[in-house]
Amino acid sequence: MVNFDDIRPYEDHEVRPTIKRLLRDKELLQAVARFRFPVLSQKAPWLMRPIVQLYLRKQFGGVSTVLEVQTTIERYVKRMLDTSSRGLTVSGIEKLDPKQNYLFISNHRDITMDPACVNWVLFHHGFTTLRIAIGDNLLSKPYVSDLMRLNKTFIVNRSAKSPREKLKAAKHLSAYIFHSLTVDQSNIWIAQREGRAKDGRDITNPAIINMLTLNRPKTEAFGDYVQTLKIVPIAISYEWDPCDVAKARELYHTRVLGKYVKAEHEDVASIAAGISGQKGRIHLAFGDVLGSNFESAEDVAAELERQIQSNYQIHPSNLAAYIRLHGESPDILLAKESFEPAQYKADEEELLKRVSALPQEQREIFLAGYANPVVAKFALQEQARDPNLAVSHG
Repeated sequence: MVNFDDIRPYEDHEVRPTIKRLLRDKELLQAVARFRFPVLSQKAPWLMRPIVQLYLRKQFGGVSTVLEVQTTIERYVKRMLDTSSRGLTVSGIEKLDPKQNYLFISNHRDITMDPACVNWVLFHHGFTTLRIAIGDNLLSKPYVSDLMRLNKTFIVNRSAKSPREKLKAAKHLSAYIFHSLTVDQSNIWIAQREGRAKDGRDITNPAIINMLTLNRPKTEAFGDYVQTLKIVPIAISYEWDPCDVAKARELYHTRVLGKYVKAEHEDVASIAAGISGQKGRIHLAFGDVLGSNFESAEDVAAELERQIQSNYQIHPSNLAAYIRLHGESPDILLAKESFEPAQYKADEEELLKRVSALPQEQREIFLAGYANPVVAKFALQEQARDPNLAVSHG
């Protein structure tokens, strides 16, 4: 593991020194105080920091291993799911073997919650918890990096500039992921694309697959190496996205101005919003393990995309947004009938409430973020009825 010290998660011998460092970090203490006690932390920050420090020391003071860190965090995840969601459901995990290890690739909607939900499900089904990929662009603060690496997160180098540096970083990451799967027997989570799908389109970037296969020996067939990785697609669906307004605003500015400049530490704010914001119902659908019948990264990406989009659980919020944008059809009305009328009406009212609070020019973008999973699912159904049709994602 020495060769991967620059990107790997922390190990047991690094836990105590890291926790001691975190408990002295004023910025972390203030961030926790603002999150837990928003009013008091503004009026008397000098008072809240020592109180938060005592609280965290009580929670983590006796923790000395990565497993103990995750066991402690598990309690917080449970509390978070209880207070900010209406339940997490799972399908397809019965097809997997807890004694095996897998490379889980999912759609990406929330920076922290996506892998947290997968980890939660694996933990409670007897699987080894994940090593989680995270871009170094999200580690703008030292305490964030420490927190992430304590929780089995490894670093994806996105700051490399030259083509040579980027290739070197990609090879290094590819080797680490293969080492984790085959030598350390660890489960891995990585998103199907760089960055969140802010527009609700769950598209797999073949560059991710190219990176994963950079470590393939030249003598090994491409498909055989893919099978060795034991890739499992996961479709994660949230009834509500706590960052939906921010995503619509970013997409609007990108469309009008050609770019969007994030505020300093905006990603950290998105992490906090994703954790604490209301998410409604959450569903994780585990797909089938990919075999060896692939000849290219594009083939693998297409299969990942197909499974994720077809397994995505549509919520009433998605359907209500689709109807607002595209109108009704026989298929749409049939799908609408699968929901309890009261449940659909409640989601429709909440959607309209959110839309009405937005500037007029951002409303269509906002609705599309919820409607696009329905668009993708219907396109797949049309293709299944007529294989000669090419799936178009717009």
